[in-house]
Amino acid sequence: MIYLDNAASTQIHNDVLDSMLPYLKEQYGNPSSIHRYGRLSRKAIEKARKQIASLINADPSEILITSGGTESNNTALRGITTGHSSGQIITSSIEHDAILEPCKKLSQDGFDVFYLPVDKFGMVNLSDLKNNISEKTLIVSIMFGNNEVGTIQPISEIAKICHERGIIFHTDAVQVVGKIPIDVHELGVDLLSISSHKLYGPKGIGALYIKKDISINPMILGGGQEHGLRSGTENVANIVGFGKACDLAKINLSENISHMKKLRDTLVQNVVDQIPQVTVNGHPESHLPNNAHFTFLGVNGEDLIIKLDEYGIAASTGSACSVHTQKASHVLQAMGFSHEQITGSLRLTMGIFNDQKEIEQTVDILKNIVEELRSVSPFKEKYSFSKN
Repeated sequence: MIYLDNAASTQIHNDVLDSMLPYLKEQYGNPSSIHRYGRLSRKAIEKARKQIASLINADPSEILITSGGTESNNTALRGITTGHSSGQIITSSIEHDAILEPCKKLSQDGFDVFYLPVDKFGMVNLSDLKNNISEKTLIVSIMFGNNEVGTIQPISEIAKICHERGIIFHTDAVQVVGKIPIDVHELGVDLLSISSHKLYGPKGIGALYIKKDISINPMILGGGQEHGLRSGTENVANIVGFGKACDLAKINLSENISHMKKLRDTLVQNVVDQIPQVTVNGHPESHLPNNAHFTFLGVNGEDLIIKLDEYGIAASTGSACSVHTQKASHVLQAMGFSHEQITGSLRLTMGIFNDQKEIEQTVDILKNIVEELRSVSPFKEKYSFSKN
């Protein structure tokens, strides 16, 4: 298999897995226990918390361990709005469902949710944000890097606008952490969501960065773990693995960025050169280094996925979390894509374990599949699929 769906999930790094094994076997104590087994588990958690914090230049006390990006996003929105009977939330029209769904529920509960539009590159307009912040605004939540098209938003500028008006700013950074340098102090964010399985750690674990002066309400009550913000016995092995993944990401960040960007640039250039009637989506400059999103006119994206899988290539049309709903991409709709353009889209996302040979093989296979599908396309009379 050639795995090019790293935006959905990544392979666990061998060093990460090795770090986890002792806490699945010998060191199985409950971190809340005061005996040696418990103390060793507690020590491992606090080491991991430091590793997570170090990756984004935060203080360990600012890291809330969660079950992943979805819980982190929900905690940010719910943690700020709980205690208010009304108020405004500002987000964007291209957020992940882990933001859009809680916003929908909050709207039903009496909150006013405003969705910022985006341009054809998936970029929000800062003037729109400025014009829609009001005295009723409780929180602004704008994703750092888009999971479908890879566009990176101007996070530091957004944070500055929010803080000038005294508004709390959260960013869903699930697709970005471990792929570009992040310093929460330089960015000025108040809340930031991270997910382990996007950076070669285990699934089911993540974190929410909470700036020291930000107060949020707990979502899960019980024994008072995680400074009282998330009760429940901690998943020590996963936390340790998450910490190790963050440590590796920090150590190898520059090398990983260079590697993924080289693969992406090769892929994009070869696809554009060898396949007619294709467009590359997302912002041309402010873009994730591992994301390549294409539209092939006259081809159905789901057919592409199926055919690629038959040839041993794992890819996607967009968010893995919403595939089961069979709905058109709200991200591409917000960017002004037609139904035909949306259905002809394909996302290929590189990772640190991919190599140049895999990219070359993928282009050769993709070229043949697109040609095959276009030969039976109902749009073959409408478009010329030959290279000019």
